[in-house]
Amino acid sequence: MHESWKPFLQSEFNKPYFQDLAEFLHDEYEKKTIFPKKTLVFSAFTTDLNDVKVVILGQDPYHTPGAAEGLAFSVPNSQPIPPSLINIYKEIDDDIGRHANPTGSLRNWQKQGVLLLNTVLTVEAHRPKSHSGKGWETFTTATIEYLNRERPHLVFILWGRDARNKKSLIDASKHLVLESPHPSPLSAHAGFFGNHHFSRCNEFLEQNGLEPIVW
Repeated sequence: MHESWKPFLQSEFNKPYFQDLAEFLHDEYEKKTIFPKKTLVFSAFTTDLNDVKVVILGQDPYHTPGAAEGLAFSVPNSQPIPPSLINIYKEIDDDIGRHANPTGSLRNWQKQGVLLLNTVLTVEAHRPKSHSGKGWETFTTATIEYLNRERPHLVFILWGRDARNKKSLIDASKHLVLESPHPSPLSAHAGFFGNHHFSRCNEFLEQNGLEPIVW
C-alpha cells in the first residue's frame, strides 16, 4: 500500500466493522480458496492518492484461478482477457479509436492515476458475490467518501448496480460522475456500449488542466 493512504487505512482498520471483516477473512482464507491472494487484496491502494485522477468502480474480483490481482477488471499478463474486459476494450475502440493495452493487465492505467477499485475486495473461488455483505461495502463507501472529500476534479466511473449505488456519495458539482450498466456480456448491450465514458473522462481531465488517460 502506498504511504499516502496510511492515515485513511489505519483509521478504517481500527473500526469494529473492519475487525469483524478481518476475522471473517482469516477464517475464509484458512478453510477455502479465496481470491485474490492475501498479498494482492489491497493492490488498488498502491496507487499514490495524490496522483488519482480517475476512479473505476467495479463489483467483486474474478472468481476463477489466476485471474484476480486486486485491481478491478485487470488480470495478469499471462491470463486470457475476460469477457467484461473484452467489452471494455471494444467500447474504447469505438469511442476513441484504439485501446493501448495488448493484454488484460490494466497496470498501465494504474500508473496514470486510475484507481481500479471493486466494491467488494475478495471472493470465494467459483462463487461470485460470496463476500458481499461482510463489511467490504462499508470500507469502499468510506474510500469513495474520502476521495470525494480529499481530491479535486476526479472522474468517477461507475459500472453496474453495485458501483452505481455509490453515486450519492459523490459531489457532482466538484467531480464528474459517469455511470452505466456493467460491461459483462449479460448487460453490456443494455447501455454500456455507446456510453463514451473514455472520451468524456479525458475531456473533463483536459478541461481541468490534467493529462488525459492513454486508454
